Amino acid sequence: MKYRGTRVNPKHFERGQIGFYIVLIPLAIFMVVPVIYILNHAFKPFDELFAYPPIFFVRRPTFQNFSDMFRFMGQTHTPMSRFLFNSLASSLLIVIFSVVLSLQAGYVLSKKTFSMKKTLFAINTISMMFVPIAVRIPRYLVIEWAGLLNTFSILVLPMLAMPVGLFLVKQFIDQVPDALIEAARIDGAKEFYIIVRIVAPIVKPALVTVAILAFQASWNSHEASTWFINDDNLRTFAFFMNALGTGAATEVAAQGMVAAASLMLFIPNLLIFVFMQSKIMNTMAHSGIK
Repeated sequence: MKYRGTRVNPKHFERGQIGFYIVLIPLAIFMVVPVIYILNHAFKPFDELFAYPPIFFVRRPTFQNFSDMFRFMGQTHTPMSRFLFNSLASSLLIVIFSVVLSLQAGYVLSKKTFSMKKTLFAINTISMMFVPIAVRIPRYLVIEWAGLLNTFSILVLPMLAMPVGLFLVKQFIDQVPDALIEAARIDGAKEFYIIVRIVAPIVKPALVTVAILAFQASWNSHEASTWFINDDNLRTFAFFMNALGTGAATEVAAQGMVAAASLMLFIPNLLIFVFMQSKIMNTMAHSGIK
């Protein structure tokens, strides 16, 4: 298929694509600049951190910022490994349960018929409009009423409410033919088997996207550690990063540690997105198609 002398989606480079590259390459460079800056900033020595005019690329890379960060944590009652363990454990649980709940709830909202079905989905959609700070006080009251303050479960339970994940999975499941599910029922398949063995493989891109979004939300969140936990042994690495950035950062000498901690917090998100970005693009392209 051709359009003005150029094939649509050619397998190899053609001259007609030059116009696309003229627009896309500068845009891609502009978007990757912050990533390059974070990587360079973490390895800058003290004098380059405060150089004027600012230095974008590090000239004399050093691991001193990381050494200072670990030494600083060694002087506290809670080792940094504890913060990292809490972040990894809570993020893993959130990813698993978010995927399971989104799949099951999406299947029910898509393929089942019951009272207030549209109303429940509308509530889920509307909830995506609210920022976390708007529901902070009601959330605190519910958590206090449930007796979950200062417990590890508070790192996991609030993050399981993921409206965007349910929305994406439900939109994907809408595209699964009803005839396929009915054929499985006729063959004697139970609902659990249909969800796990038939629906899940078809909507795998959406599930991977939910897992990525859940991990990023959990890994970067310090709200639970800040507002609902008093025990440092239960807090996450994101809390340590936030505390380092708002407390010790007032001291000039702590800027290197802040840069190193920022890189450690950023790297997992970058790696997950790089290796899974095709699934995310596929999900976004099909989530609105009925």
